Amino acid sequence: MKRLAAVLVAVLGLAYTANGYRPLSKRGYGSLFAFSSGVFASELPMQSLFVQLTALAAVSRRLPPRVRRFSWLVSALSGLGLVGLRHLGHKANEPLTAALDAGLGPDRRTESGDLWKRPAPGGATAKKPGAARMLRIYRDYAHDGDISYGECGSRNHLDIWRRPDLDRGERAPVLLQVPGGAWMTGNKRGQAHPLMSHLAELGWVCVAINYRLSPRSTWPDHIVDVKRAIAWTREHIADYGGDPDWIAITGGSAGGHLSSLAALTPNDPRFQPGFEEADTRVQAAVPFYGVYDFTRTDDAMHPLMVPMVAKHVFKVSRTDVAEPFRVASPITHVCADAPPFFVLHGTNDSLVPLEQARSFTARLGEVSREPVVYAELPCAQHGFDIFGSVRAAHAAVAVEQFLAEVYTKRRILA
Repeated sequence: MKRLAAVLVAVLGLAYTANGYRPLSKRGYGSLFAFSSGVFASELPMQSLFVQLTALAAVSRRLPPRVRRFSWLVSALSGLGLVGLRHLGHKANEPLTAALDAGLGPDRRTESGDLWKRPAPGGATAKKPGAARMLRIYRDYAHDGDISYGECGSRNHLDIWRRPDLDRGERAPVLLQVPGGAWMTGNKRGQAHPLMSHLAELGWVCVAINYRLSPRSTWPDHIVDVKRAIAWTREHIADYGGDPDWIAITGGSAGGHLSSLAALTPNDPRFQPGFEEADTRVQAAVPFYGVYDFTRTDDAMHPLMVPMVAKHVFKVSRTDVAEPFRVASPITHVCADAPPFFVLHGTNDSLVPLEQARSFTARLGEVSREPVVYAELPCAQHGFDIFGSVRAAHAAVAVEQFLAEVYTKRRILA
C-alpha cells in the first residue's frame, strides 16, 4: 500500500505541474479540475512544491530503494516544472509591458508619479506582495464597510477601501470593483485585493460591491445593481475623499462581464429602472477574464456555461429567446464612444475561453476612439489575480500605469 501511495503522490504531483503549463482539459467537467489545480500551480508554485515534497516524504519511508528512487525522480521533475512556473510568474511584466506599449504607445507614462496623493515616507500600510498579506489587507484599508447602496439587503452592500491618512476632502480617483462567481456566487471580500490594495496605497479610493445573485435573482438584476452602485458612488463618494467625476470599473469573470457591460451602456434606461436619470458613466474599464459574447455557439463559449447560464441566470432558452443573451453581451454595445479599456486574460483559462477576449478587443479596436489595451498572460489560469502572487502584483502595476495614462489625458483635456 505504501508503495502505491508513494507512486501515486509522485505521478499526481507531476500531472498537477503539467496542468499548470497546459490545462489537461478545457471542456466538460474536467476543466473544473484543471482550473482548480492549475490556478494554485501557476500562482503558488513554491507552496505547491512544499506540499508535494512533504506528502512524498510522509509516504516514502521504509520503501524499497527502487520505488523510492522512482518516486523522488518523478517529484524532482515536478519540482523543476514548478520552479519554471515561478519564473514565468516573475516575467509576467513582459507581456503586460508589451501590451501597454502596443495600446498606448511607447511614450506612455510608466509610473503614476505625483498624480495622486502618495503616502508619506514610512507611512505605507501595505508590505511586500504575497498570499499572507492578502489575509490581512482587508482590515488595513476597508475602514468603511457594509454600506447600503440599494434596497436588497446585504446584496446591496459595498465596502470602501482607502488609505487611513487620506483626507476626506481629497478628490482621489475611484475604482469600483465587481466580484465574479458565475453570476450565482461571489462577495465583495476576497477578490481583487492585490489590485485594490495597490491602488489604495497610491491614494485611490476603491469601492467593492455585492450585487444580487442567481438563481434567486434573474437577469438583468445583476447589472441593474452594478449600475445602481455606480450611481451611488457618483452621489456619495466625495464624502470619503473620492472624485465622483473620475470612476474606473473593474471585475473578474462574471465581474469582468458586468464591468464591461456597465462601461459600454452608460445611462441605458433598460438597466436603470427607477433611476433612469442617474449618471452611470465611467472613465475607464479594466475587465479580467470576462465573458463578452453570450451569443457564440463555437469554442468561444464553455459548453457547461451555456446551459447553466440559460437555466439559472437568464431562466430562458438561448435557442428560443435569443434577445436577452444578445443584449447582455458587451460586444453588442461596442461603439465609438466606449471608454478606454484594458482587458486581461490568461492563456490557460479553462473556464472562459481566450477567444472571448480576443474577439472583444478586436471589435473594440475597430470601433472605439479611445485606447484599447489587451494583455494575454502566458500560463495564467482563470482567477490568476486572486492570490497575492507575483503575477497579480505585476498585473496591479500594469493597471496602475494604464489608469495613470488615461487619467493624465483626461485631465489635460479637461
